[in-house]
Amino acid sequence: MSPSRSRGRLGALPLLAFYAVVFGVPAVALVVGAFTVQGRPSLANVSQSLQGGYLTAMIGSVRLSAVVAVLGAVLGTFLAYAVVTSRFTLLRESVLTASGVLANFGGVPLAFFWIATLGNSGVVSGLIGLPSGSLYTFWGLVIVYLYFSIPLMVLSMAPALDGLRPQWREAAANNGATAWHYWRFVALPVLAPAMLGGVVLLFGGAFSAYATANAMVGTVVPLVTLKIASALTGDVLIGHENIALALSLDMVVVAGLVMAIYLPLQRRTSRWLQ
Repeated sequence: MSPSRSRGRLGALPLLAFYAVVFGVPAVALVVGAFTVQGRPSLANVSQSLQGGYLTAMIGSVRLSAVVAVLGAVLGTFLAYAVVTSRFTLLRESVLTASGVLANFGGVPLAFFWIATLGNSGVVSGLIGLPSGSLYTFWGLVIVYLYFSIPLMVLSMAPALDGLRPQWREAAANNGATAWHYWRFVALPVLAPAMLGGVVLLFGGAFSAYATANAMVGTVVPLVTLKIASALTGDVLIGHENIALALSLDMVVVAGLVMAIYLPLQRRTSRWLQ
């Protein structure tokens, strides 16, 4: 091993130690706690987290995340294409800048924004005659989540759309291909990894969101993040004190599956668009 490579690895030790403390210790505590009942190893917490209301909440979170991911991906891709193909540089820069801001706008401020606008006493809901309570439902939560999911998809798809070379369309046209043939056999196969990666990214963002749903719907819409918060605040049976850790472990497993799909897609996209 060369001295420079050895010094480089030594220089990474502080960062590795930081990750071990910040991520490793909580991860170990989470796994140990999830499989511990009253100080003894047990599968009771994990088993309980996959039954009854907890299972309903997990299914609700997956369903909500899937709907938000698909709708956000479709709408975000069309918006990204409109922006990328626009001749107005100012429009492109404005939309991308706004997308960068809105993609990180969430939590209680986002919930307050929608409640003040389309809530029971909202400014707009009274003008358009929106039925009372429409915002505090599953589909109301979907609309709110799309507020930050669509901009996130725009940011994900814009670089991929920029990577479509004009020469590909010209070559397809020279060979007698129609616009449909170009998109079906050239553009969509190239964009598919980025689009699927964006879907996975939106799914993960919606799946892990908590503050917005808690401020808006409370327990009206069953979500696993709300169940974890409820368990942490004392809504738990004796002997199942670590049920929140088991639910968190379930979320980690789902997140791991999401990342296992997302990372290969991103690598494939980077190869196509180099």
